[in-house]
Amino acid sequence: MPNTKPRVAIQGIRASFHEEAAFRYFGEDIDTVECNTFKETFEALKKGEADYVVMAIENSIAGSLLPNYTLLLNYNFPVVGEVYLPIQLHLMALPGVKFEDVKTAMSHPIAIRQCVDFFEGFPHIKVVESNDTAACAKRIRDEQLTDTVAIANTLAAKMYGLDILERRIESNKKNFTRFLILTTHENAGKVEPNKASLCFQVGNEVGALAKVLNILAEQNVNMSKIQSMPVLGKRNEYNFYVDVEWSEQKQYDNAIRQILKYTHNFNILGEYKRYEEVV
Repeated sequence: MPNTKPRVAIQGIRASFHEEAAFRYFGEDIDTVECNTFKETFEALKKGEADYVVMAIENSIAGSLLPNYTLLLNYNFPVVGEVYLPIQLHLMALPGVKFEDVKTAMSHPIAIRQCVDFFEGFPHIKVVESNDTAACAKRIRDEQLTDTVAIANTLAAKMYGLDILERRIESNKKNFTRFLILTTHENAGKVEPNKASLCFQVGNEVGALAKVLNILAEQNVNMSKIQSMPVLGKRNEYNFYVDVEWSEQKQYDNAIRQILKYTHNFNILGEYKRYEEVV
């Protein structure tokens, strides 16, 4: 019987926030393809080693992951979904380790940035940056580090057999990351979308971008995000990445038809269903 589990490429290792986001979108019955970098996740999709990519695109504290917008454009794989993941960060250590024994804490730099307030109260703890939250938990287990804690999620504590010493140490409890789901053009199923990610350039003259934004407003299409990125090697030229949402398909269709007159290098990066939190 053929393997029907979706193969999902993530940046990081098992039990990272990327895998947690993949579980939230696909369910837990997936084959996780671990990759060191975001570019490697796209390469895995390109080579047929994965069916999907789950990629972080923005965090409510750290902001947009700008290099990932460039990957979206360069590889041109369609966005077929999104997922928002609440980021809850815990301090974890080997069983039996007491908080007073801890000399070092390690995690991803963005996770560390989200826990600055907590560590201000413990100046003796040395905070060390690493490339992945879950990898820090794994290293503590593999090397049996008795004076070190990792900042990671509950999934990592469970997978690598660590005890949580302090829960929810992030400064902002309303911290979330948005992840995009990408696949190949052949694999993209038909859905009734109500959200799209667009990319385009406008002429360098007064009111050029305003024309596009006015069209969206006139057609009752909501712009939920706009991000500009300089076009490499071209002075005063920018790519605008825009997320739009609508309630009726014809609103979106009309808006796109009109926007095309005022833009160049127009790309629809993906049309998909807006993520709705299941309560």
